[in-house]
Amino acid sequence: MNNINKYGTKAIVLAENIGLIIIAFATVIAVGTEVYSMIVARAVTLADLLLLFIYLEVLAMVAMYLDSGKLPVRMPLYIAIVALARYMILDMKSMDNWRMLGVSGAILLIAIAILVHRYGHTVYPYKKDENS
Repeated sequence: MNNINKYGTKAIVLAENIGLIIIAFATVIAVGTEVYSMIVARAVTLADLLLLFIYLEVLAMVAMYLDSGKLPVRMPLYIAIVALARYMILDMKSMDNWRMLGVSGAILLIAIAILVHRYGHTVYPYKKDENS
């Protein structure tokens, strides 16, 4: 039974790593596509830069996970804030007041969640175990 658990764990870790490599490869392709579209348009907008920033955050998140095997909760929250800011920038002219307030409120709630998480992590740090 122990061999089954050992091989099952190795298979899951292998599948996880393959998935992460696919995500990283797809992100690099998306970056190339975005850079190509900026070159063709001969213009760089703030929305383009924010999209590239999102791609870089995804790559950093994949690299961090491959390196340590752990994913900080804050990384996806940062990506969500940038994605919501990009959404506001792109659609600001067509947004009504309530939608703009809703998106702004969502950004504020995510920022507060990051602050609470950081505070909790400093006040109540994780205990080190032998495996980490």
